[in-house]
Amino acid sequence: MPATLFLTCGIQGSGKTTLARRLEEEHAALRLTADEWLHVLHPEMSEVELDSLRDRVEELQWSTALRVLAMGCNVVLDWGLWAREERDRYRSEAQALGARVVLCLLEPTKQELLDRLRNRNAAAPPGVFRIPDEQFEEAWTFFQRERPTQDELDLFDPMP
Repeated sequence: MPATLFLTCGIQGSGKTTLARRLEEEHAALRLTADEWLHVLHPEMSEVELDSLRDRVEELQWSTALRVLAMGCNVVLDWGLWAREERDRYRSEAQALGARVVLCLLEPTKQELLDRLRNRNAAAPPGVFRIPDEQFEEAWTFFQRERPTQDELDLFDPMP
């Protein structure tokens, strides 16, 4: 059976990391969570400073993911993947290696997301970015424009 790449897609608070941890266990997958790496590598940095390093960490994680998929092992990318061009890139590069690609779209209601983020912000566990309401509203608006269409969803494999 070919390796599977699981892509998590959703905005902050949608449950991506919770799902990624479950997929990691259920499918013996390498889970790559950029936020965790950013906080471990630079615990002294502010969230704004850490976010400026996100692209570099994600590129490193993606090159690792490609190597792992080529070895026949499953991978979970625990990222937001808000833009179609990102999802297309990772899907096509993984499929070129013969991997199956599953898109895990997480879409709780707007109110549920706000409630989750407010609770998470109040507890602020280490390794978790705080998301103020204004930042959430911007993310919500962007994601509503960029969310996967049914035509795009049809390009992915079903959940095994």
